[in-house]
Amino acid sequence: MRDKVSGARRWVVKIGSALLTADGRGLDQAAMAVWVDQMVALRAAGVELVLVSSGAVAAGMSRLGWSARPKAVHELQAAAAVGQMGLIRAWESSFARRDQQTAQILVTHDDLSDRKRYLNARSTLRTLIDLGVVPVINENDTVVTDEIRFGDNDTLAALVANLVEADLLVILTDRDGMFDADPRINPDANLISEARADDPALDAVAGGTGGALGRGGMQTKLRAARLAARSGAHTVIVGGRIEQVLARLKAGERLGTLLAPECSRHAARKQWLAGHLQTRGTLTLDDGAVHALRQGHRSLLPVGVRAVQGAFRRGEMVVCVGPRGEEVARGLVNYSAAEAQRILGRPSDEIEKLLGYVDEPELIHRDNMILA
Repeated sequence: MRDKVSGARRWVVKIGSALLTADGRGLDQAAMAVWVDQMVALRAAGVELVLVSSGAVAAGMSRLGWSARPKAVHELQAAAAVGQMGLIRAWESSFARRDQQTAQILVTHDDLSDRKRYLNARSTLRTLIDLGVVPVINENDTVVTDEIRFGDNDTLAALVANLVEADLLVILTDRDGMFDADPRINPDANLISEARADDPALDAVAGGTGGALGRGGMQTKLRAARLAARSGAHTVIVGGRIEQVLARLKAGERLGTLLAPECSRHAARKQWLAGHLQTRGTLTLDDGAVHALRQGHRSLLPVGVRAVQGAFRRGEMVVCVGPRGEEVARGLVNYSAAEAQRILGRPSDEIEKLLGYVDEPELIHRDNMILA
């Protein structure tokens, strides 16, 4: 299974607070530079990369001279506001030293639960990745309330992996991986090298919570791996202090714990689409579009659409039927019903002229479609 790691094209790398702040002593910029060197090397090897960085609250605590993580939401938000400045500046300067562009992305739970904002976030991240920019993502701790926060950046990293359709989620932590017992109290504990993410036996050994600086323990990392597995991503939980850890993972070395999904990313996506029974509208296609979908496995372009029915929004499921009403496919549409009505029958290079903007050249991308 380790070839799934070395061969992964799109990585999401999450780095925890304890690693970034040297266990609370302020940002460890020397360690950050080492990870940056490895991430830049990954980029040079053709890997598309997204970084999920913890550390804003912990860095703010250090700057404010606080030794214990506060419990009050307004104090956490204040610490995050102070720490975020130094955190993102440290990442930016470290990447800039290697001539690598970065972008800061702050998200809240609402951004990934609201369909429109979810799609906007996905489009932004995909554009940044296509431009060769490394997005640096963190939860917007300065504005979220306790009721709507992700709970930990492991969960956020898994949701980002789903969002960008990553092949691999790497969670760098202060432990070498998952063990069959707690290695802090049991010297005979053995590292679990590989397992299925959905293996129920893992629940019994995940145990425990995070340290004083972060919110995520091994249970949250297991939960994150299972979330990532829903979109077919593999997850490696591994010690961030292991020398050249990212480079060695890329080389196929067996480090940390590799948790595998039940099926591939493509199959997982199609499986999810097949179970998405509720549809919001209908697109009637011409014979050319039907042939392109069935024989050529192509995306659906607006030029092949003859009629639009329903009141669907961007990102909702619609049915595609042929000229005689037979169902051809169904998928997630890139434009609303009103927008689709304005561009139907027209070539994709006219979308911007007709709408004033363009999100995607396809009405439905083939990856978001299942054939009947």
